[in-house]
Amino acid sequence: MTRISKSSSAKPRRRSPKSGQWLLQDAKARFSELVRRVRSEGPQHVTVHGRDEVVVISAEEFRRLKGDLSGEALIAVMQASPHRDIEVEPKRTPLPVRKVLF
Repeated sequence: MTRISKSSSAKPRRRSPKSGQWLLQDAKARFSELVRRVRSEGPQHVTVHGRDEVVVISAEEFRRLKGDLSGEALIAVMQASPHRDIEVEPKRTPLPVRKVLF
């Protein structure tokens, strides 16, 4: 009896992400390509069960969005304010003292 086998030359079709949209399994399997596309095309969205779950961005873009954590920007804004000469005195109230018995 001769067995008829299906042709093994048929490769699974590779899904091409549409305009920055990746299924999670494709993003995992083709992570290097995902990273290249982030650099060349911008942010890439990864979906799980049809919903956007994460967006992969470049480190440069992340640093830009994160901003300066030194407080320099806040100081600059406050110094540029037309109300910068107003003196603000904090209201100080004494805290109650509790006796601790041993």
